[in-house]
Amino acid sequence: MSKRDYYEVLGVSKDASKDEIKKAYRKLARKYHPDVNKEADAADKFKEAKEAYETLSSDQKRAQYDQYGHAGPQNQGFGGFGGAEDFGGFGDIFDMFFGGGGRRRDPNAPRQGADLQYTMTLDFEEAIFGKDTDIEIPKEETCETCSGSGAKPGTKTKTCSHCHGTGQLNTEQNTPFGRVVNKRVCHHCQGSGKIIPEKCNTCGGTGNVKKRKKIHINIPAGIDEGQQIRVSGQGEPGANGGPPGDLYVVVRITPHEFYQREGDNIYCEMPITFAQAALGDELAIPTVHGKVKLKIPAGTQTGKVFRLKGKGVPNVRGYGQGDQHVKIRVVTPTNLTDKQKELLREFNDISGNQPADEHEDSFFDRVKRAFKGE
Repeated sequence: MSKRDYYEVLGVSKDASKDEIKKAYRKLARKYHPDVNKEADAADKFKEAKEAYETLSSDQKRAQYDQYGHAGPQNQGFGGFGGAEDFGGFGDIFDMFFGGGGRRRDPNAPRQGADLQYTMTLDFEEAIFGKDTDIEIPKEETCETCSGSGAKPGTKTKTCSHCHGTGQLNTEQNTPFGRVVNKRVCHHCQGSGKIIPEKCNTCGGTGNVKKRKKIHINIPAGIDEGQQIRVSGQGEPGANGGPPGDLYVVVRITPHEFYQREGDNIYCEMPITFAQAALGDELAIPTVHGKVKLKIPAGTQTGKVFRLKGKGVPNVRGYGQGDQHVKIRVVTPTNLTDKQKELLREFNDISGNQPADEHEDSFFDRVKRAFKGE
């Protein structure tokens, strides 16, 4: 069965604020949490709401979802967001049911790695036609020497004897209002709940090492300025066996000297001579798809726009192709020869020293009436 729209799941509009999204999620979580609701489909509805919230509460993931939906570019989709489960991330839910801090977060629970962002600059035409390319990014990867445990090969980590693996230390204090228990991060294990007696020489006990990794990227045809490509699983490694984060490639496009782009349409300006505008002509117009012929009718005015259907940008979602719009600019000649000046004066005399316009009740007719006070 196909997934429901995330906004529909939470019951909010597509322009909902983060606070509205969070409020809607907390309401559904109270209703369908498995500890409260024992109905057969409660767990599935809770999981569905959690997946929707995880996507819409993140600016990056929400922008990606709004652009590509569940499928996502390169068929990578958003399915990976729900697979991590992140059992340690239910702090808000536990606060709702147990008055805040009723349950402690397990420091050894699997946690998803952080997302990474990379900015890629494309040429104007690379963005239009797409391309396959490799990028190299600095990122942390699981240490191969210790397999991410942080312990020297042949040794093991131990449960912290001070916090007994909880990652927290409790301090009790008697006050006039009764006994108060303060909780703080265990400074012996830095909140991890475990001690590494002998640290790995390669990673120094962190379990991760910094490397430069080459990643293959498929740039879809028609991608636009500021759009993102999500590469699943290429973020920072997870903790305690959790899944890695994702890599988001943000696209920047170099401006073109002749073309301008707005969405799926391309715009350009074509200069022509006075004679071409008056007598008409057939021009060869450059497009990103090659040259095409455009017939300029006699009497074409400067500012006239012609549309070349299908000569624009392919829609990144596969919904057809944009057009190219050509704006005509009639160029006034300069540095005329004596012969040219003579011919223009003759033309001006024949025209009666007035701009010619064959249309009835033309713009110039209205100007003359305005001067006469009509």
